[in-house]
Amino acid sequence: MKTFNIKAVFAVLALAVVSLFVSCSDDDGASGGAPVINSVSLAQNDSLVEYGYANNMYIIRGKGFTNTQKIYFNETDTYFNSTLVTDEVILVTIDRNTPYENTTEELKVVTPGGTATYHFVVAPPAPAVTSFQPVNAADGAEITIYGSFFLDPVVTIGGVEAEIVSSTLTKIVAVVPAGSNHKYVTVTTISGESEWGTAIGTAIYDDAFYAPWDIESWNNHEYVTDQEKAYQGTTFIKKEMSGWGNLQGNWAWNDQLSQYTGIHFWVRSDDAAKLQLIFNGSWDDNTAWQFTTSDQWQEVRFTWAQLGSPAALQNISFKEFTGATHNYYFDNFGYTID
Repeated sequence: MKTFNIKAVFAVLALAVVSLFVSCSDDDGASGGAPVINSVSLAQNDSLVEYGYANNMYIIRGKGFTNTQKIYFNETDTYFNSTLVTDEVILVTIDRNTPYENTTEELKVVTPGGTATYHFVVAPPAPAVTSFQPVNAADGAEITIYGSFFLDPVVTIGGVEAEIVSSTLTKIVAVVPAGSNHKYVTVTTISGESEWGTAIGTAIYDDAFYAPWDIESWNNHEYVTDQEKAYQGTTFIKKEMSGWGNLQGNWAWNDQLSQYTGIHFWVRSDDAAKLQLIFNGSWDDNTAWQFTTSDQWQEVRFTWAQLGSPAALQNISFKEFTGATHNYYFDNFGYTID
């Protein structure tokens, strides 16, 4: 995905501040007439461009920008920070939701003195992969990739191009190429690329548990199918836990741990709360295995060393650690490889 050189951006900001002082000393900070746009540059390296990408910052140069009221890309009212506006320079980030098809292809700057227009093409935003499943897909099997702005996409897994069976702007079905185990899925378009952070073949839970792992029904947990609220795939786990209550996984055995570096999972709660991982049946209070939760999904990782260098993975459970009742949500249990 396209990224910024933050040092370059700060350098541009410094130039804008210098320009502000120069403008103020030359003409008291305002031209008084209608604004004029002379050029647009990418803020990352201050290079002149004729088109831009959403979520990227650009430098608009011209004159008469003092007291700018509105900035529009393709008639989309675009937020800007007034402190990044001088009479001759504007720094602004194109909104991700700016339309890029059947549009005016026009940049507008509106001030009390008038409106400046400038021909400027907004390209589609960079793609954003939000998950794929099944994570444990074998070579030659199909995976479904979820996300946004998949415009003429190319899918690679570990750098090897995958065959695309079908695609829309929000979903791709692709065939896993040979040698993909423990590799990462990347979607690339003309506007950039996005890689998902869970590798092929590392799942313990992905919309369902992979045998022999499971959570026994007596835990009174729920499986909620809602792609918009899930972290990975379409289905996540919900458990209302009373104070000091727990969610207990079943007992199994996996001693083939050397290919992995530890375990991870994603968790959230309706409000601020706290849990402790209960690993391989160790129910003693252990501050090193405790973590806070919020209403946003967060990844929790433990290396094998942090878990006492176990000979095998036998059990994953959780204990409520606030003493009050909370709704907890879990998704994307798996092994880490880095």
